[in-house]
Amino acid sequence: MRSELPEIEIEGTEYLFDINQLALIEKDRPEERKLFFDEMNDCGTPYEFVYNLNSKRLDPLRTQDGIDAYIIGKHSFANVKVPRIGEIDPQGISKKYNCSLDDIRKKSDFEIMVNQEAYDLRVNKGVLPTIEIAGHTFYVDLRMDKLRPKDDFLSNGIVFSDIERYYDLEKRTYTIPYNPKTHEFQEPDYLNLKELPKDLIAVRFPSERLLDRIGWNRTYGFELTHGLVKNGLKLQFAATNIPWKKTFLVDLIKSNLKAEKQLKKAAEKQQPIQPKQSKGRRM
Repeated sequence: MRSELPEIEIEGTEYLFDINQLALIEKDRPEERKLFFDEMNDCGTPYEFVYNLNSKRLDPLRTQDGIDAYIIGKHSFANVKVPRIGEIDPQGISKKYNCSLDDIRKKSDFEIMVNQEAYDLRVNKGVLPTIEIAGHTFYVDLRMDKLRPKDDFLSNGIVFSDIERYYDLEKRTYTIPYNPKTHEFQEPDYLNLKELPKDLIAVRFPSERLLDRIGWNRTYGFELTHGLVKNGLKLQFAATNIPWKKTFLVDLIKSNLKAEKQLKKAAEKQQPIQPKQSKGRRM
């Protein structure tokens, strides 16, 4: 965090603007109270939001749905407007987004902070984002709920609803077993797995919301621009290959081998003991 951050006062409380977090941070309680710009309504020039005077926090529900004057007067809420980021911290936005001060004066935050060429291609020309997985290109097709392989109409691709349990909420990524020959998600036989798969690989890629934020916004009824200032916009991605040794399969295989060994021991104990044959009398 820079030693001297721009300051702005909201209803008697001092806030610092942090360009890296895109947030207004309460000066006296920087770790507790933050007002994030992606939760505000971007009105082009100012940002607007509903502010709770008691908790000194942004009220996301009322900000999204709106609030009338009666509720504001009776329940200690206030409609707040703050200048665009280019006005609050022109030096910070110029450095982070490599733009001139003249650009900042002429353009909106959205025009500076979001790739306009990518936005035009996605919104106006309908170009889908793509992701490279093990050398093959997939289209991010949220309408079909899948990553759809290019030029492979026989493949079912990677269906998002099929890989839900492979999602890491904290990292916002999927790590899945993948068949590079069929271009499909494919699970090994986990119950009987005794060695690392040879025909499958593990790949990791971002969530569908990060892969196609505009498609996600359309699907769930958000404004098309929602979240773009914070996360940016790109149309090309690449999955990461993850060695099997860095996945849960290593422990699973150990567990399966141990269970197999225990079953063998149990089976040996259950085998009937052959009675000893008595020797006959010597003649």
